[in-house]
Amino acid sequence: MTNETVLDALKNVTYPGFTKDIVTFGFVKNVEIAGDKVTIVIDITSSAPEVKAQLTDEATTELKKLGFLAVDVHIDAPQPPKQMSNSVTGKNIAPHVKNFVMVSSGKGGVGKSTTSVNIAIAMAMQGKKVGILDADIYGPNIPRMMGLNNVKPEIQGNKVMPLQAYGVEMMSMGSLMEDGQSLIWRGSMIMKAIEQFLRDILWSELDVLVIDMPPGTGDAQLTLAQSVPVTAGIVVTTPQQVSLDDSKRSLDMFEKLHIPIAGVVENMSGFICPSCETESDIFGMGTSKEVAAAYNAELIAQIPIEPAIRIGGDTGKPVTFHNPDSETAKRYQTAASNLLAFIEKVNAEGGADNSAVQPTTPPGVSACSTK
Repeated sequence: MTNETVLDALKNVTYPGFTKDIVTFGFVKNVEIAGDKVTIVIDITSSAPEVKAQLTDEATTELKKLGFLAVDVHIDAPQPPKQMSNSVTGKNIAPHVKNFVMVSSGKGGVGKSTTSVNIAIAMAMQGKKVGILDADIYGPNIPRMMGLNNVKPEIQGNKVMPLQAYGVEMMSMGSLMEDGQSLIWRGSMIMKAIEQFLRDILWSELDVLVIDMPPGTGDAQLTLAQSVPVTAGIVVTTPQQVSLDDSKRSLDMFEKLHIPIAGVVENMSGFICPSCETESDIFGMGTSKEVAAAYNAELIAQIPIEPAIRIGGDTGKPVTFHNPDSETAKRYQTAASNLLAFIEKVNAEGGADNSAVQPTTPPGVSACSTK
């Protein structure tokens, strides 16, 4: 019996959630044979105990088929990320994801999806393993912005493989339904869909999952906060007062759900002329600072109006990746760096603890329940 024989047998052990085996991945680090006993060391990237248990069982089975009477499988795995599960529900239905970032806005049309895409790509360009979940069920724009419109995901058993582009994993309701198809769903169906996106998508061992939320402060936001420990929240706004008014509601929601606020991104903050590169203040600039400060948050980025952003979103060529030297791309990179620093700070202080309080009832209004 040789090491090559053992490795050939271990090629029958597929890493959970993938189609490749542990030998091809390079996870088998050492093989020692002593008579009828074999000892192997497997170094994996997952901290999930079920992954460790499955690999141990399957490797033991394959090696005993070779005739070994004693099989010793040592699996080296990282420690689980230092996070607290939701304090009300006790749930974390995607424990293999280290950090969850909720990108929210009080109103639509402020550039929330554009922000989500470019910050996710910027973090991936900085070496992080990143995914983006398009939780805007009614208006899923992320596939087009990522150049993945009309691309359908692969199904593995009862799970779905995320699509990939620009070093980022992606899943969206827009990738699962026909182009232009409407979803006329009640809130309970939206809540179920978001839970399934977290539980039934074969996300990798991600450093960060960016979640692009629908506008507002409703069922989707509460479901997410009750399903996973959200590490950080970002509010996207524009400088106009009507947008800032709605942004206050999103910031207030983060406070009530005990989601740490990473900061505010101000979109349409000035205009950069494509001919002379002069930046002009046409809608206002910096008006979000005061709102952010009221919630002890930072203005982490001021993104100007620049034609390259619109072109990138429409053509599936995000500005951060395809125009990395542009002023806008540089600001997204800075926002990503600020976000990663904030995530590190939250985890160093004990991790996310989203209390996910129940929906609030306005004074004088009786709460009702539906079945």
